Amino acid sequence: MSHFDIIVIGAGPGGYAAALLASQRGKTVALIEKQNLGGTCLNWGCIPTKLYLGATAHLEGLHAQSRLRLCSGSVQMDMSALKKRKNAFVAATHKAMSCCLDKHGIVLVQGQAAILDKNTVRIDGETEQTLNFKTLVIATGSSTNWFAGLEPDHKRILDSTDLLDLDAAPASLAVIGAGAIGLEMADFWHRLGTTIHVIEAAPRIAPAEDEEIAQTLHGMLKRKKWNIVTGKRVAELVNEDESVLVRLEDGAEIRVEKALVAVGRKPNTPGLGLENAGVALTGAGWVTTDEFLRAAPNIYAIGDVNGRTLLAHAAEHQGRHAILHALGETAAPYAPGPIPGCIYGSIEVMRAGHTAAELTAQGKTVTVTRANLGANPISQAHGQALGLVKVAWVDGVVRGVTAVGHGASHLVTLAEIMVRDRWTAHTAHEHIFAHPTLDEALRDALIAPLEDK
Repeated sequence: MSHFDIIVIGAGPGGYAAALLASQRGKTVALIEKQNLGGTCLNWGCIPTKLYLGATAHLEGLHAQSRLRLCSGSVQMDMSALKKRKNAFVAATHKAMSCCLDKHGIVLVQGQAAILDKNTVRIDGETEQTLNFKTLVIATGSSTNWFAGLEPDHKRILDSTDLLDLDAAPASLAVIGAGAIGLEMADFWHRLGTTIHVIEAAPRIAPAEDEEIAQTLHGMLKRKKWNIVTGKRVAELVNEDESVLVRLEDGAEIRVEKALVAVGRKPNTPGLGLENAGVALTGAGWVTTDEFLRAAPNIYAIGDVNGRTLLAHAAEHQGRHAILHALGETAAPYAPGPIPGCIYGSIEVMRAGHTAAELTAQGKTVTVTRANLGANPISQAHGQALGLVKVAWVDGVVRGVTAVGHGASHLVTLAEIMVRDRWTAHTAHEHIFAHPTLDEALRDALIAPLEDK
């Protein structure tokens, strides 16, 4: 039996970062992965979708300029070539990650992990192996989820992985679930000429975002002629060979060529044998962790699998804390501060910190300031005259920043700094904001007159 100081299960952003840091600290490390290096983010999520959105951004840009009667004509995307580029990029990244593991002396073990006890894990791969560990980091992530009646058949009723592998744009697409995944995928296929229908059970699209931001996004997408249905559940999806029948709970029906099920995620915990190490689960199988991200005295759970924040950069941040705590380099509880998040596409959403509604629910007195992102010269230059930047304040200090509009994701890092460093309106005047930039919209929102929530 081989012994390692630290074993990490799962080679997504969190697990990979944790393994590298542990190795850099001089520890013996094994990284167990049953599929591909990079996890969902690299293989079926963040990276492929951004490659698709980036490759087709010019289509949206030209369309915006044509609305201003500044150009005309058409550009055709080669979907086969785009898929080939996506696959080549992912494969090259796999190779680079593997070389980095070798360079740092990390042992990569391919196979399905099963915990036998608080210090032992078995890997079922090409050959069965049993490894011993001092510290274990569980970083197995999450996978697509669905409800009864909405199960993908991977032919016409698809999950996000299926949708990324299509060879041609469908004539019409129903997107079930209007979170980040659903909206980003809808945006990409809309650019290729697909008629988009979005159905969200919550009262609004982007339900995790500020209500005003979500309403603004809704209006901007309606201008693209998307059919958006909110506050209604999908009762059934039926593959009728040539089309998909989407039946809503009120009896209404929508017929489309393809349907995407994007209603959430579930933790990848089945089969791990967590009970053998005294690890507790909650809800749909999320790993319960303490304030240090520990699931047991010598076992940590990071990233999606603990259900705290389902974002790749959050997983990486948690992975670093877990290793530093395990090695005694910090005794502090995990306190990430404002976690930035974005929805990407031709119309973007970003947020750092709390929304005004969240702060009010905490019993705080909230004021807001706002600026018109659509009036920003860079936004105007790209043909987008709509958008909003909104700041939530408590006692004269920035507690949350959110935005919707052209290039909003480019504002998120500075917004996170504003919240983390507790900016005041005076702080905005201590910095020179280059002109013309999107960043100026953040400054304009900071120095705008205060309003009651």
